[in-house]
Amino acid sequence: METAMIQGGFGAPAAPVEVVPVRYCLYARKSMESEEAQVLSIDSQIKEMLALAEKEGLEIAELKRESHSAKEAGQRPVFNEIVEEIRAGKYNGILTWAPDRISRNAGDLGRIVDLMDQGLLRDIRTFGQRFTNNPNEKFLLMILGSQAKLENDNKRINVKRGLKARAEMGLFPGMAPCGYLNDKRSDHKCELVVDPIRGATMRQVFEKVGNERWSGRRVYGWLKNEVRFASKTGKTLSLSNIYNLLRNPIYCGVFEYPRGSGNWYTGKHKPLISQALFQAVQEKLAEENRPKKKFQDFTFTKLMLCGVCGSGITAQEKQKGLADGGINFHIYYSCCKSKDRECRNPYIREDRLIEQLLALLEHVSIDEIGARHLIEKEVARYNKLRSAMRDKSEKVRADEMDIRRYAKYLLENGTLPEKRELLSHLKGRIILKDRRIALEG
Repeated sequence: METAMIQGGFGAPAAPVEVVPVRYCLYARKSMESEEAQVLSIDSQIKEMLALAEKEGLEIAELKRESHSAKEAGQRPVFNEIVEEIRAGKYNGILTWAPDRISRNAGDLGRIVDLMDQGLLRDIRTFGQRFTNNPNEKFLLMILGSQAKLENDNKRINVKRGLKARAEMGLFPGMAPCGYLNDKRSDHKCELVVDPIRGATMRQVFEKVGNERWSGRRVYGWLKNEVRFASKTGKTLSLSNIYNLLRNPIYCGVFEYPRGSGNWYTGKHKPLISQALFQAVQEKLAEENRPKKKFQDFTFTKLMLCGVCGSGITAQEKQKGLADGGINFHIYYSCCKSKDRECRNPYIREDRLIEQLLALLEHVSIDEIGARHLIEKEVARYNKLRSAMRDKSEKVRADEMDIRRYAKYLLENGTLPEKRELLSHLKGRIILKDRRIALEG
């Protein structure tokens, strides 16, 4: 800590005043402007600012790099670290190439000025300027930061106007979707051309869905396993990506810009498919998205595992016509095949499953406390009903009831939640294999 001597009034001796040394964080952020990109790369910024620090004897306490844009407040993790470290007293100065490296938005600029007002940030050095906790210098810093924000706002407006003009000319304002390429020729700039490698395959995708009524999942399997199709980046198309492409009207020659605006344009590019085929594809996709049959909850689905592949157990209800005209309903349990699509573990009917569970209860260990709790609830409900009916006979006592017999009663006559709660007290997991169940401890 350095000190300076200040002469007191009326011949008083000079008083020492502490001078806080400035320790700098060298902050280099990549420029987003193409004109500067070649000259002001992060490495060149660091080189120039280190030379300035050596020339003026500045102490560099930290060096930080960042590539995030400064257009939005609070979105730069490295800049946020700098603010917190200044508050913690790790350093009290910033060395950077230009004021717009620090901020191009009002929010981050306000945070910097607040640090200066609090005396935590004493000095900001750029290649040609210096800003301290001085009203005029802070005012100039805010003007330069606001000017950078104005440039961003104007650039955003100009870009939007240019994209709209491009759309009105029939040129798609964006990256070409799969099946097309962006034309690089100077006399055809911004036009889309059919990809000679992938265009024909994308046409086949629409034909298979619209004409042959393939599902998106079947198309996915065909592209991945038979065609070995890859995008321009060499990646396999995901299922969600396939659905997005199938919904994109640019393949039939039209596009909406901006998306969701309702502004439609006819493109100058060559359509891969007809509008009639595109409409047929949309109808097929709508069929796939129709509400599915309401899910039916079955008693034992969440309590068992497949003994062959380890998947969960699913169930379905089947009906069978009888000779006398009646209908029998049966529930069948089988492997859901989530871990092995080829699992051959056979199904079992629910009544046979319950028979095996009843036999299992004769030999397995039951959680006495859990099962006793179920009995107590049932007895309390029964005694309450008798009291309401003015039955004066002696009340039933829960501790006199046999747990194993009550467990069998619940399996045959209990509600779905009661059956599940009972089986959850078994000391082990129920495994279904070859139509036989076992308890795995």
